[in-house]
Amino acid sequence: MSSEERIETPVRTTPRKQRVRTLWISDVHLGTRDCQAERLATFLKQYHADRIYLVGDIIDGWKLRGGIYWPQAHTNVIRRLLTLSKRGCEVIYVTGNHDEFLRRYSKLILGNIQLVDEAVHRTADGRQLLVIHGDQFDVITRYHRWLAFLGDSAYEFTLTLNRWLNHWRERYGYGYWSLSAYLKHKVKSAVNFISDFEEAIAHECSRRGLDGVVCGHIHHAEIRRVGAVEYLNCGDWVESCSALIEHWDGQIELYRLADAQARQATPLVEVLP
Repeated sequence: MSSEERIETPVRTTPRKQRVRTLWISDVHLGTRDCQAERLATFLKQYHADRIYLVGDIIDGWKLRGGIYWPQAHTNVIRRLLTLSKRGCEVIYVTGNHDEFLRRYSKLILGNIQLVDEAVHRTADGRQLLVIHGDQFDVITRYHRWLAFLGDSAYEFTLTLNRWLNHWRERYGYGYWSLSAYLKHKVKSAVNFISDFEEAIAHECSRRGLDGVVCGHIHHAEIRRVGAVEYLNCGDWVESCSALIEHWDGQIELYRLADAQARQATPLVEVLP
């Protein structure tokens, strides 16, 4: 090798975290086999937020009653949130129906972590948003609990198919796709249920004089207007792998893992002169 030749060692660069004002995450269902804990942990590493809202059903108390399923990936999510809290991020845990065992401890404050049943968030541009899980506006959950458990069993079956399907999609180089979310869009009764839920929760916001609502519960991520109310649902980390992100100007973005993967897979097209 001549003295002029050099061997250059490639430099590994760690992607910089994106600074955002607020993150909303709901329906993680830690303690279940369908929880996408590893994908959530990866998502949390991509952002530096001043405040994170955990909008209910983060831990699935219903499933834990029947036996403990808690792999290391689920512990990693908890550790990640605790680390963010220790570094100054305000973490607000809003209780849901699957983690309703925590409601007896609502208003508890542990350092930068607050446990509440609901909250009101003020965006950077001054909008007042109710932050609530949403089970309070689900007639089946409130008044027909046995139907809720029955529906959960049917839902778990579609999630099992979803897990099997995405195993093979990933093996052959395809991105994440939610079978259960697709079926939810196609089945008329599910569409009607979602619409009724959105109308009920929007009505409550109007009654309180608030500008909008951030919720979860129905595993259907969406941003839309219901009358004069801004309706924002952060989805879940079981099927759709979605979240809400508030930027510094107050604008709120709906993050979907499938969309993010599609953007990364899109090749750059070079335009020649």
